[in-house]
Order: sequence, then structure tokens, then C-alpha cells
Amino acid sequence: MTFLIANLKTMRDTKKLTEFTKNKEHKDKEMLLFKNLKKEVSVNANGTREYVIKKGINKGKIAK
Repeated sequence: MTFLIANLKTMRDTKKLTEFTKNKEHKDKEMLLFKNLKKEVSVNANGTREYVIKKGINKGKIAK
């Protein structure tokens, strides 16, 4: 009887472990696909880094 209980416990553990590894592999594959689809952001494009003041006494200066 104890063998049967121990066997059921290990079967349950095995099932959970295989389910976990299957889900982990699926998530890893999904993240890899999303990583390849992302586009690189162009640095300093469209005034994202520094801004040139257009009006006033500080016209032409760069605001950091």
C-alpha cells in the first residue's frame, strides 16, 4: 500500500515538472519571436536627447 501511495506522489510530481518545462519552453520560444520582431529605436532622433530653443533670448542654445 505504501508503494502505491509513494508511486502516486512521484507521478504527480513528474506531471507537474513536465507541465512546467513545457510551459517554460513555450514562453521562451514566444519571447524569442517577440525579440526578433522588435525594431531598434534610433538614438537622438526627433529631438529626443537635446532640444534647440527656437524663441527668446536663449534662441539657438541647446537645452539638455
